[in-house]
Amino acid sequence: MRFVWAVVAFVLATLLIGAGIAQRTVFMGPTAQQTELNVEQPSPFVLVDGAVLRENPGQQTLLIRGDGDLFAAYGRTADLEAWLADATYTSITLDKKGAAKSALVEPDAPSESDATPTPAPTGDASTEEPAAAEPGRSPVGSDLWLDSFSEQDQLITDMQLPEGMSVLIAKDGNEDAPTDIVVSWPLDASTPWVGPLIAAGGAVLLFGLVMYVLAIRHQRRGRGPRRKGPGPLPATEPISVMPAAEREQIEAVQTDAAPEPSEPSEPPVEKDSAPQKNERRVLTRRRTRLVLPALGVTALMLAGCSSDSWPQISEATPSPSPTETVITPENQKPPAVTESQASRILQEISTTLEEADAAGDIELAGTRLEGPALAARETEYTLRAALPDRALPAKIPTETIEVLLPQATDSWPRTVLALSKDKSDDTVPPVILTMTQADPWATYKVSNIAEMQASTEVPQLAPAWLGTSLITESAEAFLTLSPDELAGAFADLVDAGDASEYRADFDPATIELAESIAASRGAVTQALIDNGAAETSSAAFDIAPSAEPPVALATLDSGAIVAVSLVDSETITPTSADAVIRFGENAEAKTLTGAEESAKGVVTTYGLQLFFSVPSQGSTQQIRLLAVHQDILNVEVIK
Repeated sequence: MRFVWAVVAFVLATLLIGAGIAQRTVFMGPTAQQTELNVEQPSPFVLVDGAVLRENPGQQTLLIRGDGDLFAAYGRTADLEAWLADATYTSITLDKKGAAKSALVEPDAPSESDATPTPAPTGDASTEEPAAAEPGRSPVGSDLWLDSFSEQDQLITDMQLPEGMSVLIAKDGNEDAPTDIVVSWPLDASTPWVGPLIAAGGAVLLFGLVMYVLAIRHQRRGRGPRRKGPGPLPATEPISVMPAAEREQIEAVQTDAAPEPSEPSEPPVEKDSAPQKNERRVLTRRRTRLVLPALGVTALMLAGCSSDSWPQISEATPSPSPTETVITPENQKPPAVTESQASRILQEISTTLEEADAAGDIELAGTRLEGPALAARETEYTLRAALPDRALPAKIPTETIEVLLPQATDSWPRTVLALSKDKSDDTVPPVILTMTQADPWATYKVSNIAEMQASTEVPQLAPAWLGTSLITESAEAFLTLSPDELAGAFADLVDAGDASEYRADFDPATIELAESIAASRGAVTQALIDNGAAETSSAAFDIAPSAEPPVALATLDSGAIVAVSLVDSETITPTSADAVIRFGENAEAKTLTGAEESAKGVVTTYGLQLFFSVPSQGSTQQIRLLAVHQDILNVEVIK
């Protein structure tokens, strides 16, 4: 019967294991679904609408084949269309039946009245006509893309675009974009019963092997060696009848003649015990040799089973911890950049400026700087050309973006505020900056930049995925002090000191900065006295807002972070016709003026870039200083 059970177990194990293997081989269906996008009219750019990529559920895999450099980028559909507004491109969308179709899109021809467009007011570039298309404009390196990919001859990338996103495909902007484009989606090819079937087959196989071994053992025991029985009995003789007296006499004689009993000897050794022990050892070895391969084969098959070869038991979803609720306003525009996009842009800005600083290339620096930041860099490069030992400008840390506050808008220009920090080096102060993109084809440029103290607290801001609004003139009334008045109020605090009408509006850190500027003025005046030049020369000082407009972004508490710039000038003039102003050891003045002295005087100009946290009206808080940076802008001889 044991043999019957063993055979039944072997057959059942073969069926179970075979069924499990068949599910991963002959019965396994396709793992992906593919669609080839047909480009009927080639053009330098192909715009694939996100709906085409979302035609089927799951992660999208984009395969592009062509000769030479291949480029693909994804971003918001509105942004991609704005970048292509002045170019001819092929648009691939879904028709009413859900099939992909391509169409050639030509740029709108400007009318005669648009030949000389009137500049739009600052801060509203949505009404401006797009500039003429640049021949061969390359899409590589644009700050508009959320992410981009470049490969040679073949490009494969996985993505999962949400609604409102699209993909741009091109080469270099001159050649026609590749037309061999395939999109694929994964199909559910999981086989959850492969693991259980193979495991069950292995268990049944093991059971069959055990039954087989037991059957062999039972059979061998049934026909194995036995102990030898007693030998043949002697032949019987007839029994004689003798008298009792004669029988007793004979027994007495036999008793007297019987030998004395010898010492007991060792019991006889059974010759069959050793073979039986050897036989049991052999059977044990055979069972082990049969069981181990069965276990090994089963374990090997189970090891080759991936997680989709087993039933997935869903785990209980942990209860989310409560977080602060941020209500999205109606008709909220998308943020200008995402966190990953801002990190990439900031890294490119830092890298470009490092190259420009090392080479003293102001044109390269101008691709990433503007306004006060660019003016300070230009002066710095002039000084370093004559003073090689002068330290390089501080780098922009890019390791961690502590704060990201993008403007929520779908038009241009776009402004972003970022606070970056180098966590690996505590000696590098955090840097706060504002950067602006003028139009879809421009790069983000830094206009205001300053260093923060590590202990400075940033006001409560909207999350990066929501963005914020740029403070306009209509919203200035909600602040304690409007952005346009902020720079002038600080200048009055420096000039008037305790008598300033704005002194109570600023926090102690701002007052301390104003007093330090006033103290530096006093040091210049005292130096003239110490050098005996007070009778022949005089010093005058002035601080005023620069021509650059302030940048103000709203905070969650109805306040704003405002970046302003000021120009602080120091003028020294002779009071006697015979006196001259000598520069002496002032290497900066000699380098920037190209002179050793001046008969009419000299004007030294410094640039101040300040970031403030301005509370809303009705708040009891003061205007807090967040960051400050000072640069020398120019030294000019009065003619």
